Amino acid sequence: MEASPLQINDLPDEILMIIFKNMYNTEVLYSLLDVDKRLNRIVCDSAFTYRLNLLRLVPSHLIVLTSLSRYFIYPLLDPILNWFCLQILPQICNKIKWLNLESSSIRRILRSANYPALYGFGLYNIEAKEAINLFS
Repeated sequence: MEASPLQINDLPDEILMIIFKNMYNTEVLYSLLDVDKRLNRIVCDSAFTYRLNLLRLVPSHLIVLTSLSRYFIYPLLDPILNWFCLQILPQICNKIKWLNLESSSIRRILRSANYPALYGFGLYNIEAKEAINLFS
């Protein structure tokens, strides 16, 4: 008997949640939001929207420079950041409770939507003077 191919839509929601929880939230949202109604319902769950890291972490061993940090922090690639600011954040902004942001994209991300449930954020690669200007 020949096995038939299994597709993502054949899996129950619970299995998809387990799979998606092993991925980065930003990757889940960027890859699957607006694919279809069922995936929208799953990826818009608070498990994937409450805390977003809108930055890239590159392990320090992949970079020639030495650092005390285990990771170097970079902004999201422009096409990904554009999609988040134009499409994703406006759809899920009321569910976001925490944002981790990199200095070069802070203004753009904060201006792309209102975040009524936001209670905190992490700021990375930001100078004190820039932070003061941003929040005064």
